[in-house]
Amino acid sequence: FDEFNRLEERILSAVSQQILTIQTAVRKGAPEVELIGRSLTLNHNIGIFVTMNPGYAGRSNLPDNLKQLFRSVAMNKPDSELIAQIMLYSQGFRTAKDLAKKVVPLFRLCSDQLSPCSHYDFGLRALKSVLIGAGNMKRKIMAMAAADESYQIKD
Repeated sequence: FDEFNRLEERILSAVSQQILTIQTAVRKGAPEVELIGRSLTLNHNIGIFVTMNPGYAGRSNLPDNLKQLFRSVAMNKPDSELIAQIMLYSQGFRTAKDLAKKVVPLFRLCSDQLSPCSHYDFGLRALKSVLIGAGNMKRKIMAMAAADESYQIKD
């Protein structure tokens, strides 16, 4: 489940009961599990993983009974510059390293300097969208240049 704590607390509590039922069946080695009145074949090679972003607006706290069902794993902040560099290379940019060194600080500056409006997003998802858009634009320009030999592109 991605961004699990975006669910309302009452829904989280109901889901925790279902997860507990599945985990208990796996521990017992049961061939089937009953969920919401249906008997389902149980795959014993399952794993249930959730991601959460605590501290953001609109996020719920996990109920204690649900916290007990999972192990916590702390994550570090990703290296945005390296991610941007790899994405730019994959989009066909030869100068990806230099471009990443420019675009990531731009996003960081926007995040730090612009007003903290909820509709502003300068995180990794937004950066990825911009880089994919740049790749799409690059391919479109390259296709136009291939169709029209008089069209010059500086690589």
